[in-house]
Amino acid sequence: MIKQYKLRFYNFRLMLFLFALSAIGVILVSAAREDLRYRQLEGVIVGVILMVILSLMDYSWILNFQWIMYGANIVLLLLVRLFGDTANGAARWIDFGFVRFQPTELSKIVIILFFARFFMDHEENLNTFRTIIKALALLAVPLFLIYEQPDMKNTIMILLIFCVLIYIAGISYRIIGGTLLIAIPLMIIFLIIVVQPDQKLIQDYQRNRIMAFLYPENEEYQDDIEQQNNSQTAIASGELIGKRLSGDEDVTSVNDGNFVSENQTDFIFAVAGEEYGFIGCTVIILLLLMISAECIRMSFRAKDLAGKIICCGMGSVVAFQSFLNICVATGMGPNTGTPLPFVSYGLSSLISLYMGMGLVLNVGLQSSAYNKEIQKNTIIQKEEYL
Repeated sequence: MIKQYKLRFYNFRLMLFLFALSAIGVILVSAAREDLRYRQLEGVIVGVILMVILSLMDYSWILNFQWIMYGANIVLLLLVRLFGDTANGAARWIDFGFVRFQPTELSKIVIILFFARFFMDHEENLNTFRTIIKALALLAVPLFLIYEQPDMKNTIMILLIFCVLIYIAGISYRIIGGTLLIAIPLMIIFLIIVVQPDQKLIQDYQRNRIMAFLYPENEEYQDDIEQQNNSQTAIASGELIGKRLSGDEDVTSVNDGNFVSENQTDFIFAVAGEEYGFIGCTVIILLLLMISAECIRMSFRAKDLAGKIICCGMGSVVAFQSFLNICVATGMGPNTGTPLPFVSYGLSSLISLYMGMGLVLNVGLQSSAYNKEIQKNTIIQKEEYL
């Protein structure tokens, strides 16, 4: 379960990026809502502890419990469905009394681990119809429960992550091409249907957000796009170095004026733009990019396909969520309410991401170079014994 690893194989560069981004997150959350500063800091500390513990645990051993993890994930999502706390029309949280937990965030990590083992076990017959249908059926259960919360953004997010996982596993380009030929027309049909006033595919508030993005000039949807407009104004007002560094703290801001709700979570990037300007936003984007790139780099050193899938899966979670959050804050996408990884307030997301990064670090510890050194030492010990 726990091995004696060489310290020089530990990826301290990835940890440095994570710590730097988390420190920025604590600062920005404090700027948005000062009363949440210590809660965010507590989340970082708990996340780091779990990351270090998981980084020292053999991920191959953890993957032996893939069906237990899958079953526990389904149970948690069912508990949300039956007894979940409702906020803004969606039931996504379980209140345990001492902590409020969002299972969907952990579900992303569980799905990555489950399919890492599944695709490794089916590596030789991955491109058979039976294997693909089985994988899709196993994905459909948690996906349906998440969609019914309702939580369309995470439903789409997990679908995208699954596409990355199955691509890394080695699915045939012929199947990818055939899927795209089916998926693109279906997406067009979906958009044609949801723009109709009497559609039943999605919730009314979800349709309004899509319509506000497609038709921002329409007065009917101004309430839905107002937050994004204010977010863009806040980012633009920060200019190069931001109001915090320049000393120009204007009351008409996303913080003091409270023009954007949930600025500690969904619109934390607006706080970064206003407080620290273009330079601050660029630093955040670069750190997120380097974390994703480091995950991908670690995948090339993985000892097996499962390790490769874990690294690429976690890299895609950080990349997709970052892209979506920043697109929302800058008006380049419909309002979805996605947290910015390691920056936004939200302990379920923060701790789950740190747990995933712990597994990535363990993949790096068991790299091909580490395995060669272990084999070499084993051979030397045998020769000395003989």
